[in-house]
Amino acid sequence: MIFFEWLYVTIALLIVGFLFFKSFYYKNLMEKEHKNNQILKETLKEAEIFIRKYQLQLQRSLGNTDILNEEMSRLKNDVKAFKARNAQYRIENERIRYKIKDLESKIEALL
Repeated sequence: MIFFEWLYVTIALLIVGFLFFKSFYYKNLMEKEHKNNQILKETLKEAEIFIRKYQLQLQRSLGNTDILNEEMSRLKNDVKAFKARNAQYRIENERIRYKIKDLESKIEALL
Protein backbone atom coordinates (compact mmCIF):
# COMPACT_ATOMS: atom_id res chain seq x y z
CA MET A 1 0.00 0.00 0.00
CA ILE A 2 2.79 2.38 0.78
CA PHE A 3 4.10 1.90 -2.72
CA PHE A 4 0.78 2.94 -4.24
CA GLU A 5 0.48 5.97 -1.95
CA TRP A 6 4.04 6.96 -2.88
CA LEU A 7 3.17 6.40 -6.56
CA TYR A 8 0.01 8.56 -6.31
CA VAL A 9 1.86 11.33 -4.47
CA THR A 10 4.69 11.23 -7.03
CA ILE A 11 2.27 11.30 -9.96
CA ALA A 12 0.29 14.10 -8.31
CA LEU A 13 3.47 16.11 -7.71
CA LEU A 14 4.59 15.55 -11.29
CA ILE A 15 1.20 16.66 -12.60
CA VAL A 16 1.19 19.72 -10.30
CA GLY A 17 4.77 20.54 -11.36
CA PHE A 18 3.91 20.09 -15.04
CA LEU A 19 0.81 22.27 -14.72
CA PHE A 20 2.79 24.86 -12.72
CA PHE A 21 5.52 24.95 -15.40
CA LYS A 22 2.92 25.06 -18.16
CA SER A 23 1.03 27.96 -16.53
CA PHE A 24 4.21 30.05 -16.22
CA TYR A 25 5.20 29.18 -19.80
CA TYR A 26 1.84 30.27 -21.18
CA LYS A 27 1.82 33.34 -18.93
CA ASN A 28 5.20 34.33 -20.34
CA LEU A 29 3.96 33.73 -23.91
CA MET A 30 0.85 35.76 -23.20
CA GLU A 31 2.92 38.67 -21.84
CA LYS A 32 5.19 38.61 -24.91
CA GLU A 33 2.16 38.51 -27.19
CA HIS A 34 0.60 41.41 -25.29
CA LYS A 35 3.81 43.45 -25.65
CA ASN A 36 3.97 42.64 -29.37
CA ASN A 37 0.33 43.69 -29.77
CA GLN A 38 1.02 46.98 -27.95
CA ILE A 39 4.02 47.66 -30.18
CA LEU A 40 1.96 46.83 -33.26
CA LYS A 41 -0.86 49.14 -32.11
CA GLU A 42 1.62 51.98 -31.52
CA THR A 43 3.20 51.38 -34.92
CA LEU A 44 -0.21 51.44 -36.57
CA LYS A 45 -1.09 54.67 -34.78
CA GLU A 46 2.17 56.26 -35.96
CA ALA A 47 1.54 55.03 -39.50
CA GLU A 48 -1.98 56.47 -39.37
CA ILE A 49 -0.59 59.82 -38.20
CA PHE A 50 1.94 59.82 -41.06
CA ILE A 51 -0.77 58.89 -43.55
CA ARG A 52 -2.98 61.75 -42.32
CA LYS A 53 -0.04 64.15 -42.47
CA TYR A 54 0.86 63.20 -46.03
CA GLN A 55 -2.80 63.19 -47.03
CA LEU A 56 -3.13 66.78 -45.82
CA GLN A 57 0.03 67.73 -47.68
CA LEU A 58 -1.32 66.08 -50.83
CA GLN A 59 -4.64 67.91 -50.49
CA ARG A 60 -2.80 71.20 -50.04
CA SER A 61 -0.63 70.43 -53.06
CA LEU A 62 -3.66 69.58 -55.16
CA GLY A 63 -5.32 72.80 -53.99
CA ASN A 64 -2.19 74.74 -54.92
CA THR A 65 -2.17 72.98 -58.29
CA ASP A 66 -5.77 74.02 -58.88
CA ILE A 67 -4.90 77.61 -57.99
CA LEU A 68 -1.91 77.50 -60.33
CA ASN A 69 -4.04 76.03 -63.14
CA GLU A 70 -6.59 78.81 -62.71
CA GLU A 71 -3.83 81.43 -62.73
CA MET A 72 -2.28 79.86 -65.83
CA SER A 73 -5.65 79.89 -67.63
CA ARG A 74 -6.12 83.53 -66.72
CA LEU A 75 -2.63 84.37 -68.00
CA LYS A 76 -3.29 82.48 -71.25
CA ASN A 77 -6.43 84.53 -71.76
CA ASP A 78 -4.46 87.72 -71.06
CA VAL A 79 -1.80 86.68 -73.59
CA LYS A 80 -4.51 86.04 -76.21
CA ALA A 81 -6.00 89.46 -75.50
CA PHE A 82 -2.56 91.09 -75.82
CA LYS A 83 -1.95 89.33 -79.12
CA ALA A 84 -5.30 90.51 -80.43
CA ARG A 85 -4.58 94.10 -79.31
CA ASN A 86 -1.10 93.90 -80.81
CA ALA A 87 -2.54 92.79 -84.15
CA GLN A 88 -5.06 95.62 -84.01
CA TYR A 89 -2.29 98.12 -83.19
CA ARG A 90 -0.21 96.84 -86.11
CA ILE A 91 -3.13 97.37 -88.48
CA GLU A 92 -3.70 100.88 -87.13
CA ASN A 93 0.05 101.57 -87.33
CA GLU A 94 0.07 100.51 -91.00
CA ARG A 95 -2.90 102.80 -91.71
CA ILE A 96 -1.14 105.70 -89.99
CA ARG A 97 2.07 105.02 -91.94
CA TYR A 98 0.08 104.95 -95.17
CA LYS A 99 -1.61 108.24 -94.27
CA ILE A 100 1.79 109.76 -93.36
CA LYS A 101 3.24 108.68 -96.72
CA ASP A 102 0.15 110.02 -98.48
CA LEU A 103 0.44 113.35 -96.64
CA GLU A 104 4.19 113.51 -97.35
CA SER A 105 3.53 112.97 -101.05
CA LYS A 106 0.83 115.69 -101.00
CA ILE A 107 3.21 118.07 -99.21
CA GLU A 108 5.93 117.36 -101.76
CA ALA A 109 3.43 117.87 -104.56
CA LEU A 110 2.50 121.25 -103.11
CA LEU A 111 6.12 122.31 -102.84
